[in-house]
Amino acid sequence: MSESIEADALVIGSGMAGLSCALKLAAHHRVALITKKEIAESNTNYAQGGIAAALSGDDSLHEHIADTLTAGRGLCHEEAVRHLVERGPAMIRELMDMGARFSRDSAGALELGMEGGHSRRRIVHANDLTGQEIERALVARVRATANIRVFENHMGVNLVTRAKLDKGSCRPGSAEDACYGAYVIDAPGGRIVPLRAKATILATGGCGKVYLYTSNPDIASGDGLAMAWRAGAAVANMEFMQFHPTCLYHPRAKSFLISEAVRGEGAQLTSASGEAFMKRYHELGSLAPRDVVARAIDREMKRTGDDCVYLDTRMIPPEKFPQRFPNIFGNLQKFGFDPRKEMIPVVPAAHYMCGGVVADLHARTGLPGLFAIGEVAHTGVHGANRLASNSLLEAVVFADAAAQSAVEWIARAPAPRTIPPWDYGAAVDADEQVVISHTWDEIRRLMWNYVGIVRTDKRLARAKSRIALIQQEIDDYYWGYSPTTNLLELRNLAVVASLVVECALRRKESRGLHYNMDYPDTDDKNFLTDTVVRRWPE
Repeated sequence: MSESIEADALVIGSGMAGLSCALKLAAHHRVALITKKEIAESNTNYAQGGIAAALSGDDSLHEHIADTLTAGRGLCHEEAVRHLVERGPAMIRELMDMGARFSRDSAGALELGMEGGHSRRRIVHANDLTGQEIERALVARVRATANIRVFENHMGVNLVTRAKLDKGSCRPGSAEDACYGAYVIDAPGGRIVPLRAKATILATGGCGKVYLYTSNPDIASGDGLAMAWRAGAAVANMEFMQFHPTCLYHPRAKSFLISEAVRGEGAQLTSASGEAFMKRYHELGSLAPRDVVARAIDREMKRTGDDCVYLDTRMIPPEKFPQRFPNIFGNLQKFGFDPRKEMIPVVPAAHYMCGGVVADLHARTGLPGLFAIGEVAHTGVHGANRLASNSLLEAVVFADAAAQSAVEWIARAPAPRTIPPWDYGAAVDADEQVVISHTWDEIRRLMWNYVGIVRTDKRLARAKSRIALIQQEIDDYYWGYSPTTNLLELRNLAVVASLVVECALRRKESRGLHYNMDYPDTDDKNFLTDTVVRRWPE
């Protein structure tokens, strides 16, 4: 990498949102796309279920909107939901035009799956590897696009803003501020250089690694959230972490996710004795919204003292399971399970962040020149609980919006400022990486035990106090040693943990994914609103 890089647009992240946005921007401008690992390593790549869109004759946009609003427990922004759903069918067609190959039925029509919270079959999928198929198609397009320069094994460190370059000139994150790009670290070499751009698009995905048990890959450390927060952008609804109800319970499985689509085909959640318990908690049984299912499983495990519950898949025709879910079937066999003949042990795991950096329908944040899309963003479409398979739809819909907004911004934005080289100060190379790994583990265990599926004010207060001390320890370490990706991820995880706890403490009720035993009821009078936090309040 050279001493500095310049592009018209900087896209940070290579999931579905980042790739599709980069492709559309490249039709007009030079694009730099950075990704922490290889280009295809993203949350999108691990998405099994599919992408929701009202496509069948017995479905409608109105029903998809209604299902989304119901799942969101009153906190969805209806305008954003309508924007999302109405563009769904066109986005599916666009993905197919880009080369995505979705599963079809015997008549050649798109095969539509069923998932929890949906009133109709509307899940477009590629067997049980939908995200991987979309990534394959988009990555191929990006690699063939001359106007996109890809930097693999690179990570954003900090956003570069007017407020930072001209200290005291404006309040960070305000309308007078501006984003000029970011400092980026070359992971193998450890060098940090400025990447200057008129428009910066955060597409960094989620933050599931802030919890001990998660379905997310290791890269999901909340980097974009933390960078935007440090730069002064508003963040909202971080208390709403969605826990996927059915991750394989096995010591070597590393929280392998078993798609909700399996329950859509008839599988039932049961106790060890085979009792299907979900009807006691919701009329939709095992196809209830994810917040209900995850909380029910947590309650059953605590009631029985068992380490897991079970997913009974034996009612699915034995010839259908390996055909419909080849990836899940293969992985279950690898771990010694045959879903055609036996029940599968499952537990909930942190899966999807419904909050994020506040962005409008055009993907614009409050910091001019900074856009946020995908899981890192809070657009208002998910409310207090995401409807299954709306996440990939949100990624592609708002990537389209961001590309349009960024093109307009680039046309009128002034030339980006010259960014000085990274100041290493007196930092030296770290000699004990165990400090980082130990603190990472402490944060994740703390969040799982105190800020998990069920919370109390006492647990949250303890978490807040300990995380504040951890952040001070990390800051001391950060300024004394040369940055590495491990240290940067740890720093970001601590920021994310503090934001989740802060938002959870502010919501004195239970709603959707946030359940506080001290406030078990939903309070529409006082809390029918987003939890918005800023580092520098207005």
